[in-house]
Amino acid sequence: MLVHLQVRNLAVVRHLAVDFQTGMTTITGETGAGKSIALDALGLCLGNRADSDLIRPDTDKAEVIASFQLRKDGPAQHWLSAQELLDEEEPEHCVLRRLITREGRSKGWINGYPVNLTQLKQLAPLLVNIHGQHEHQLLTKPDHQLALLDAYARHADSVAAVSAAYQQWYQLKKQQKQALQQQDEQRARAQLLRYQVEELDQFALQEDEFDELEAQHKRLSNSSALQEDSQFALNALYEGEHNNAYSLIQTALQRLEQQVSIDTQLEPAVKLLKEASVQVEETARELRHYSDGIELDDEALAFAEQRMTQALQLAKKHHIDARALPELHQRLRTELTELEAAAEALAHSDEAVQEAANHYRKVAAKLSKQRSRAAEELSARISTSMQSLNMPHGRFVIRVEHQTQAPATRLGTDDVSFQVTTNPGQPLQPLARVASGGELSRISLAIQVITAAQMTTPTLMFDEVDVGVSGSTAATVGKLLRQLGQQNQVICVTHLPQVAAMAHQQLRVEKQVTDNATETSMVPLAHDDRVIELARLLGAETITATAKANAEELLASAS
Repeated sequence: MLVHLQVRNLAVVRHLAVDFQTGMTTITGETGAGKSIALDALGLCLGNRADSDLIRPDTDKAEVIASFQLRKDGPAQHWLSAQELLDEEEPEHCVLRRLITREGRSKGWINGYPVNLTQLKQLAPLLVNIHGQHEHQLLTKPDHQLALLDAYARHADSVAAVSAAYQQWYQLKKQQKQALQQQDEQRARAQLLRYQVEELDQFALQEDEFDELEAQHKRLSNSSALQEDSQFALNALYEGEHNNAYSLIQTALQRLEQQVSIDTQLEPAVKLLKEASVQVEETARELRHYSDGIELDDEALAFAEQRMTQALQLAKKHHIDARALPELHQRLRTELTELEAAAEALAHSDEAVQEAANHYRKVAAKLSKQRSRAAEELSARISTSMQSLNMPHGRFVIRVEHQTQAPATRLGTDDVSFQVTTNPGQPLQPLARVASGGELSRISLAIQVITAAQMTTPTLMFDEVDVGVSGSTAATVGKLLRQLGQQNQVICVTHLPQVAAMAHQQLRVEKQVTDNATETSMVPLAHDDRVIELARLLGAETITATAKANAEELLASAS
């Protein structure tokens, strides 16, 4: 619920600070005093569009701060937690702040964290539900009638299920249409891919195979020279009959070993020669093994040459490097598989679309039944409320006609219409055609009060929704709003004394003009002040004892 509202430099307000209580609060005041300023200011905190013209002429910025007490584990608290905006020290408390500058810039905060307007608008319906002066004008619109019925029925899950079924059906039909449009192009592409994949399948070049072929081709084409040079090196190092490196090292080693006993400084040289002897011997073994393994294979050379040539030709055809052929092969195979799967899916798409359509019609029919049950209940309640609002013969009926073959929408295929008769003997007709302005206003008020009681929003605000109501009807309106205030916090801007008297708390808006500057303030009224204000609302030009007595009687009727 709203517990505190603070406004600075907004329109005719220089500074305003108001505490709100539970139950029903009414805001009264002279015409033009700015009774709706609290609702307008709160709307800014809830993400409404900001206009720099709202800033007082002698200032450069306006500020609004609204404090709320949250319901434990309520939707608002869960949303704040999910957005990481919850005040961990006071999780059941929420502060909204909005700042508007003369340059047209606007900033918003939730619990001290900067936020954008989208976040404020997402949080708004979880905290406050505002019913404006012109709500009855929306009442004649079919989409608003449907929204009111769904809000009363509180079957958001069913509405969401219909929306999801519609989206699935719509997407399948869209995909089918696109597939049919692309069918010829995809068929041609698949035919080309099939040929290319078959060609690459037959060649079947493996990963890194081209590098191996290159190395093999180079080795085989130079096998004679490799064998000749390796044999020469082997003879020079080890197998030559005269003066090979190994025999020379051995001769030098023998002679130096004989001299080590004379001079030990030769030991390092002897050690190195021994190591060199071992290295030469090891090299000789490697060369002998290498030479014996050299292939003089013309067939293998021809095969490697042929396969390299084929690889290069395929690579040229696809405008890629030969080494990228295996990757291309896999990519084309994947694309072909996807196209064949798409063709298979298209062949069965009618079945899938029909299945989605049947599912949509099923959940839409279920939603329609729920709407019909809610419509019957709501119709009876509105009819009773109309009769208490000085329309004794009033009868209200919500017709829900389920159109099984109507075009699908996210909200189902129901034709919902509000019908009414206010005089005996008159048939039910659409609301816009029958009700007068005053009747429409009263019907609208009855609907708002009844549907608001179904909502989980903790604070309900009504901005002069009692326009066109007077006398005993006004007293009934006040009782309805007071009754609603037992479940929710109700804040109502009104000009009717019968409504104002029913409030648990009454605030008066006052306007003062000082030095050609207008300022508006809002003050809570004690009992005696309420009596005077109610007497004024009753139309007394002079607050007489009789006027006060009438006001006292109104206050007493609320107890």
